[in-house]
Amino acid sequence: MAVDAGHVESTCVRDRGWAGCKDWQLMEHVIVGDFTLVTHNSTDFRGGGPGRLGGEHARRDIHAGLVCLNSSRVMDLDRQIRLFRVALDELQNLDDLVNQALEVHERDDDSIELLVYDIPELR
Repeated sequence: MAVDAGHVESTCVRDRGWAGCKDWQLMEHVIVGDFTLVTHNSTDFRGGGPGRLGGEHARRDIHAGLVCLNSSRVMDLDRQIRLFRVALDELQNLDDLVNQALEVHERDDDSIELLVYDIPELR
């Protein structure tokens, strides 16, 4: 989906042989490869969100960005695909995500909230 949307250097954890890596190990690969990470394991990579940042991305001075796919419902594959499409559409409106996160959150009423913020927070 990402390649079809023009992100031709896209890859995934599984295809790189990184499945099973600890989060900090995965982050090393992400930084070295200058990848924007897409995850539904958001808390481990961005902490609690704006005002409560933590996680692997907040520990870095510079990174290529983070896309968080979140839902108040079970994150099955269909939901991940739907939310990723929303993220890809939104990424077309952004110059880049350097040191930023894009949150895509599906609420109980099926509405989608988008939020872009800095990680680490500007000081």
